[in-house]
This record gives sequence, C-alpha cells and structure tokens, in this order.
Amino acid sequence: MKRMMSLVCAALLTGAGAPSPSTASAPADDPHVWLEDWTGPRAMQWVEAENKATVATLQGDPRYAGYYQDALAIASAKDRIAMPMLIDGRVFNFWRDTEHPQGVWRFTSEADYASDAPRWITVLDLDALSKAEGKKWVWKGATLLDPDEKRALINLSDGGEDAVTLREFDLTTGQFVPGGFDIPTSKQNEAWLDGDTVLLARDWGEGTMTASGYPFVLKGVRRGEPLVAAKEIYRGEASDQVGVYPMVLSDGQGNRAAFLYRGVTFFGNETFLLTAQGPKKLPLPTRSNLQGMVAGQVLIQTGENWTSGGVTVPAGSLAAVPLKALESGEALKPAILFAPNARQSLDGVATTKDRVILSINDNVRGRVRVLASDDKGWTSQPVSLPDNATIGIATATDKSNKAYLAVAGFLAPTTLWALDATDPKPVQVKAMPARFDTSGLIVEQYEAASTDGMKIPYFIVRRKDASKDGSTPAIMTAYGGFEVSMTPSYAATTGKLWLERGNSFVLANIRGGGEFGPAWHEAGRKTKRQIIYDDFTAVAKDIFARGFSSPRRFGIYGGSNGGLLMGVEFNQHRDLWNAVTIQVPLLDMIRYEQIAAGASWVDEYGSVAVPEEKAFLEKISPYANIRKGVKYPMPYIWTTTKDDRVGPQHARKFAARLKEYGLPYLFYEDTAGGHSGDADIEQGARLQAMQMVYFSRALEGE
Repeated sequence: MKRMMSLVCAALLTGAGAPSPSTASAPADDPHVWLEDWTGPRAMQWVEAENKATVATLQGDPRYAGYYQDALAIASAKDRIAMPMLIDGRVFNFWRDTEHPQGVWRFTSEADYASDAPRWITVLDLDALSKAEGKKWVWKGATLLDPDEKRALINLSDGGEDAVTLREFDLTTGQFVPGGFDIPTSKQNEAWLDGDTVLLARDWGEGTMTASGYPFVLKGVRRGEPLVAAKEIYRGEASDQVGVYPMVLSDGQGNRAAFLYRGVTFFGNETFLLTAQGPKKLPLPTRSNLQGMVAGQVLIQTGENWTSGGVTVPAGSLAAVPLKALESGEALKPAILFAPNARQSLDGVATTKDRVILSINDNVRGRVRVLASDDKGWTSQPVSLPDNATIGIATATDKSNKAYLAVAGFLAPTTLWALDATDPKPVQVKAMPARFDTSGLIVEQYEAASTDGMKIPYFIVRRKDASKDGSTPAIMTAYGGFEVSMTPSYAATTGKLWLERGNSFVLANIRGGGEFGPAWHEAGRKTKRQIIYDDFTAVAKDIFARGFSSPRRFGIYGGSNGGLLMGVEFNQHRDLWNAVTIQVPLLDMIRYEQIAAGASWVDEYGSVAVPEEKAFLEKISPYANIRKGVKYPMPYIWTTTKDDRVGPQHARKFAARLKEYGLPYLFYEDTAGGHSGDADIEQGARLQAMQMVYFSRALEGE
C-alpha cells in the first residue's frame, strides 16, 4: 500500500502504458481533443514546435547556462549523502552522478559505511545496461525475497514510465538470474510468496485492467513456467477505481503472512489474508493500511474511526492486532499505539527486529518515537533529534534493531543519524555540506485566516533584513491533495538559484494535504475542494499584508495535483501573481477520468457521472475556465511525454487553449522522465534551470 500511495505524486499506476483516451465522447466544442493522442504524430509535431519556441526563450536566456551548471553540480555532487538501504547485513545505495546519470546500485559493509569514504561495490550499472540493450532504463526499486534477501525483482522503467519490467537479480553474484523471473513491461504490482512463486497483478490481457489502467487480477507465477500458466488467486472488478496489490509481511521472530488489497476506491480498500483455502476478507476499516509486523502483531494505520472489540481507534492512528487473531477469525481488539491530536499526523512507520519507529508531524515539525511491547502492553519513548526539521525514516530492517533517520530543514543540510531502537540515542553519521549561502536568512512560521476562519500555517524563508515594502521577489508552492504532507526540506537548488539572490520562498500547508491527518484532507475532498484554493489565496494575501512581497513580485508553482492547484489559481486570482509554473498537471477536469490513470482519482476529485460533482468540476476546471480577452500572467507549463500517470494531454490542451485565445504562455514537454521528470540528473537540472529562468524573468526585472 505504501507503494500504491507513492504513485500519487512526491508524492503519485498500472498497465502496459497510459490508456489511449477515447475521443468519441469528446465535447463538440473542444477543438484540442486531438492533443489527447498520447504519442500520435500530429500531437508530437505540435509538441516539437512548442518546445522549440520555449527552449529558445528560456535556454536562450543568458542566465540559463549558469543556473543549469549550478543545478547539475548540486545534483551530481560526490559529497552527497548516499542514502542507505539495509539489506542482508550490508548497506545498499542507489547512486547517480555525472559518470552514471541513470545510476548504479551498489553496496558496502555497515562498518565501512560509517567511514568518510566507503568502498562501494557496484552490483548493477543502469547506464551500462541501457547501452547494451538500447533502452533508457530508469530505476524504480527492488522487491526483496525475504528472509535471506539474496534475490530481488528489479523494477526497470523505459524512460521513466510507471510501467516496468521485472527481472530477477542475484545480490550475491551481481547478475540477473539465468532462466529466472523475467516479466515483460506492464504497470504491475508484485510480492514474493516464496522463493519459487511471485504474487503478480498485471495486464493479463483483455478484461484484466480497470478503466484507470490498474490490474485487478492477481495470479501466482511459478518459477520456470510461462505467464500463461499462472494460476488466478483473486479477481476484483473492472469498475474498481484502483486495482489489486499483494503484500507479504514478516517480522524478526519468523512470522510471515501474505495479504492483498482490493482498491475499490483510491482511499477505500478491502483487505484480504491469503490462506491455503483462498483469500479471506478481514474485518478492517476500508480506510486503513497495513504498515508492518513486529512480534506477531500486525500494524494498522487508520484513515477513519474504527471500533472493534470495544475499542475505538481514532482516524489517523496506529493500532496493532495479533496475526493469530486475523488467521483464526476471532474478534479483533486493537491496541492503540499512537493517536494524534488535532495538530499532529503520522508521517512514517518502520519495524525493526522487535521495535516500531514512528515519524510524526507535530505542527509541521518532525518528531520520532520508538515503541516496544511486552506482556503489559506497549510503551513509547521519544527520540531526541534537531527541532524545526523534517525527520524521515531512511531505512530499517527486521533482521536487527538498526535504523537510519534523515533530518533536514529549510536552511539545514540533510544529516543522517544511526539509531539502535533498543536504546534510542541517535548518533549523527553523515552530514551533507551546505550548498548555498544561508547567512542573513531566517525561517518563520505564520498562520493565515482562510475564508471560513481556519488558521492555515505556512513557512517563509527570507532575508532577515529584507524590506517589508512588498518589493522582495517570492515564490510559493503547495500541494493540497491526497493527504500528502508538505514539510520543511533542504531545497539546495532553490537555495542556490533563488534565495542566494535575496529572494524569498514560501511553503503553504493548505487543506487537502495530510499535515494534520485525515480530517485536514477530508475538509477539501470532492465538492468541498474550493476551500483548498481559498486557503492558498489566504496565505498569499497574508504575505502581502505583512509586506513580505506583492503581486508584481510573486510567483507560484506546483506539480501533479499541485499543478491543478496552479491552474485553478491562475484562473481565479490572476491579479495575485505575476508568474505561475504548472508542472505535470491535471487541468481538464471534465475529461480527466478518460486520460491516463485519471479514473483512479474519482475518490479525490469526484466524477462527471455525478451531477453535483460534475457541476463543481465544471466550475473549477482550469481548461474550461480560461477566458478570452482577459489579462493573465504568462504561465510556464511543463510536462513529460513519458508521464503515463497524469499524462501530458492536460498540459498540451491548456497551452493550446491559451494560444487559441491569443494569450501568452510558455510550454515545454520533455520526452523522458515519467511523472516525476527524473530519467537522469541532467533532466532534473534542465527542468530546474528553465523554471528558475522563467521566475527570474517575470519577478526580478523592472
């Protein structure tokens, strides 16, 4: 389930590629529907012409070369922290730099990792593999075979799509297994049932994919047998908004169990335990996720209130139930491990050999606790770490009680801390050098009153001595959807290219996100969504009222669902910003269900099949609400051809509508990179540099 949720954004869906949208039901007054032809020759010719004009403008700007070199140097710096993965007693890391732009998977010993210059051994070189096979392979992770962790299914994407090829890899020899699992490209979800069987949901052929392009049929694939011989284990429904996801949980005491999710809606699951008699539906709330297992206790994070066995678990909590109770079918009496207050949310859960590590947002500041259980119940112990930062669990393992935590703030470069969960006194083991000059910069947190009086927190990073006359250029971002939290981070490129020049940066924690748990998200779901846009506007107005910036000097940006946010704000409050960057966005909310994986997000946005929801979508749809003859700021819209999640169609049509109305815009579509634009480090540097040139041109000039 963690993997499914990560596909939202950051954030971020399955099939052999983005489904080709049907134009049969296209509105008669939509002259740009032909741009929905994902890779059609006419559409790609249009993209090529638009790219040429935008590249000439942005890459032709004298600032571009310096911005690009700075961004590339930051992305490829040799003294970055090699973020760890604890596997089979070793520390693995996936690494990209100028010599390996697509990356290498490598390992070192735990002892050597603690040194200043670890000796890395490469097990998989994606640049070499790509050259040998004539592909642009992009790393999408590895699924390990538990418990010995000697084998893995490597997820390889061609150009950055969500669709992947699965190949069995031997971590001991550093080679793909001859005659091993080699599963062709699809959007697919997998888990090892045992050393010779893979639980697999994928495109099995006609009638096995939902409208959003997810697989809803789970089969067991046996070693040495062709896919056509795979035996069906479970079948959802074609009408499901998401699909089927297998999961295998194990713990340090040797307990092991296989589960599957049926994603009826994006946030609503049916959870099954796989038994010898077949899948067994579990009496768990629909809005809940399994987060691991320790000492035979299955951890469950709730997205709604759950009452069972006389215990009520509040929404946003973490609870535990015995695996034996799930297997026997006895009444569940959950133990509550963590319940948030109104300004907290659970950000991450990891299990070690016999402990549970929690990362928590407390008024958008990171906290960590370590939980342990005994015959008397569960105990909780806080972990002392730097304040005013985001704290993430970098890696943990159930083979020991070791873990690593990553800590970062707006002005504090990322540090890595080693933790023994049995005696949680973290020790800093790595620190990233500063990438930009922070002298004179401060971070402040304020609150803005939204239209309903709710206090919306935001952070501003600015020069302490900056004039409060509205003259400071500032850029602001937010997300506002899918219960995704936006927290402080060390954005080195933004610092180098923007803050060093005396400008300001703002992060708004608007509703729709997960900063304060499920209720913060629910407040802006479906037809309640306008409050998200009101929150964003309220933050901007509060900034102007304090004199930190002004509409002439103010720019906004966001991607994916945040791109939708930008499109709405572009229409609704065009007088509040002078620059709007719209990244890999949803913009045609009337047809979004028919484009790429759009049908999976009905639980977030609503559907045009429901009259009330259709009326609201028509009201806020950025593509539908551009007006001819109205003055707008010139937006910069960028996307990628390989985005098989949201799809480039939204961005194309939005730009084409602006062109139709004679309105200024910049449009750029990168041919690789998928939804996150991360095919290699050069692409990331290019996109960052082009965006910062756009903001500099719009906000810093006279």
